[in-house]
Amino acid sequence: MNLKPQDILFLLKLVAMGKKPWSFNKIAVELGMSPSEVHAAAQRALAARLAIKEGENIWSNIRNLEDFLFHGIQYVFVPERGGLDRGMPTAYASAPMDSWFVADNEPPPVWPDPEGKVRGESFSPLYKSVPVAAKNDPKLYELLALVDAIRGGRARERDIAKKELKKRFEQYD
Repeated sequence: MNLKPQDILFLLKLVAMGKKPWSFNKIAVELGMSPSEVHAAAQRALAARLAIKEGENIWSNIRNLEDFLFHGIQYVFVPERGGLDRGMPTAYASAPMDSWFVADNEPPPVWPDPEGKVRGESFSPLYKSVPVAAKNDPKLYELLALVDAIRGGRARERDIAKKELKKRFEQYD
């Protein structure tokens, strides 16, 4: 069993939703995935102990997810960077990280998106449907941007992102 990027997207969606009841179909629509993809992501997350099952419910295992995101994701799901593109800001260029950094002359990292309003350096999203999912859920957008700061940021960006993620994870528990 190998983790896939959509597994992390699924787990972050669970965190963004809190402990509200959910269905595979509902999450599939919100994430731009098929229900079978979401079900497979849940099974892989359970097998990797990044999720736990309580009765019929599946929840993110916050401690293990935090450990994986803080120490492993930057080596497993390395972002691809490209040329200038139009898209959605991510990592240090989006909330909540943007308040920590002063804008400079470098183009910000963006997920390529034809509807994006910012021109910046192309930064591959964790999964192809991330821009759609982020537009539908501001909390998920923040979590994904923080994870991107860990995946592809400098040391200071990673440290701040970890602190911000920790705050959000404490609210989940």
